[in-house]
Amino acid sequence: QVQVVESGGGLAQAGGQLRLSCIASGRVSSINAMGWYRQNPVKQRELVAEITSGGRTTYADSVKGRFTISRDNTKNMVYLQMNSLKPEDTAVYYCNAHNRFGGDSWGQGTQVTVSS
Repeated sequence: QVQVVESGGGLAQAGGQLRLSCIASGRVSSINAMGWYRQNPVKQRELVAEITSGGRTTYADSVKGRFTISRDNTKNMVYLQMNSLKPEDTAVYYCNAHNRFGGDSWGQGTQVTVSS
């Protein structure tokens, strides 16, 4: 079993930046990819960015060029640097760990609010 816990988030103005962190614990050796998803009241949960254990990254079109995902395998952590924030980035952001057996572990979520 893998557990993930997010930190960071909060309130930012449009054009500002925030950084999210996520630490994994438990059977971390089973983790294949880690990523960030977000959900707001009018949208289903969507992928924001993902990074594999080999460092391959995937981004949603809406955040390309503004957000950067990175991973520190020695600390079992993944980060999401969010720059040039927009009000439409407002959502609850969830950390995800996907293991090689096809299972997913989710954090509790952290609120990101961007004011215009």
